Amino acid sequence: MWTAAAMAVAMIVSGPAPGTPSRPILSRGEAAPYVAASYWRFSGAYAQPQTDPWRPQPIVTGHPDLVVRNGESVQAAVNAAYRMGGTARRRIAIRPGTYTGTVFVPAGSPPLTIYGVGRPEDVRLEFTVDATITPAAWAALVNPDGRYATGDPAWPMFESCATKTSATAGLCATVVWAQSTDLQLEGLTITNTLLDTVDRGTHQALALRTDADRTQLENMRLISRQDTLLTNADDPERIARVSVRDSYIEGDTDFVFGRAAAVFDRCRFHLVSSRKPAGGVVFAPNTAPAFPYGFLVTHSLIDADEGYREAPTGFLGRAWDQGASATGYVPGVTPNGQLVLRDSLIGPGFNSATPWAPAATTARPFRARTDAGRDLNDVNYNRLWEYATVQAA
Repeated sequence: MWTAAAMAVAMIVSGPAPGTPSRPILSRGEAAPYVAASYWRFSGAYAQPQTDPWRPQPIVTGHPDLVVRNGESVQAAVNAAYRMGGTARRRIAIRPGTYTGTVFVPAGSPPLTIYGVGRPEDVRLEFTVDATITPAAWAALVNPDGRYATGDPAWPMFESCATKTSATAGLCATVVWAQSTDLQLEGLTITNTLLDTVDRGTHQALALRTDADRTQLENMRLISRQDTLLTNADDPERIARVSVRDSYIEGDTDFVFGRAAAVFDRCRFHLVSSRKPAGGVVFAPNTAPAFPYGFLVTHSLIDADEGYREAPTGFLGRAWDQGASATGYVPGVTPNGQLVLRDSLIGPGFNSATPWAPAATTARPFRARTDAGRDLNDVNYNRLWEYATVQAA
């Protein structure tokens, strides 16, 4: 069980804890366990976690097994790599150009490295898809050219969304969707081009969704408005680990979200006001309540555009109380998002007194413990923290 791991982050402080109930700060001792190695230490089921350290190394592109040129299909290359099989890493190089349409990377693929040749700005994967459409409309939208057909490796992914009985497509509304373990993406721009064509309401429009363990993203540009990047765990009972480095992520509402144990290093998170001019939110983790590691952000920049700089109403994040719309937040049962933002710069445009918003789904008010000897994983409180951050005026 999680006794030892939880104890590692239930540090004791002498006297009142740093910060305030609305902007809690970790002490130096409390911050010590919140390093990348801790977030990547465990794999397997939450109920029976295994010590399985993951130490992701910089992505090496190397000689490609497949090359995609402008006008060709990225999905076809993914299908071909899947059919190569085996355990050896396969590499897909994408030449500069704009590739319109969705790309699904199925579970069971060999380890894949999909990378852009040249600058990320020049290798663009784009599509316009809104989560508010019906599953039937989603199916017609993403598959007009028959890129998903019975017997294709990604067909089960397509069919799982096309046959949903829900009213809307929901989290199927993504440009790139990956369920493959040990996936590496490097040097690509992925944009859900819905952008500002809709009102400021709830229009999930994912650029990238990752569902599997040991996913690496480097030198990426991920652009949308609501829910740009979902670092997910397809099986909610199992741990998924993600590494994001040297990347740019843009949006306006919960645009970095999910259940994974994800580490973001040397990244830029850019909040924009073009669709939603106030109250935008960057992070929305939905960490399993008994798991002590959700998101870690290190050596990064969190900034906002001119609209937010003129009226600083942006929020750094909020918990995503996923699945609790009917019950309300249930301590120990509902996900309780965990995030540590450390050694990073926060630009102007964010509310400095109350930088954390009420939870998504339930509107649970934000509150953090500031008492001496606090338990950083108390399920009755939020788990969104800062350490050694600097906020620009």
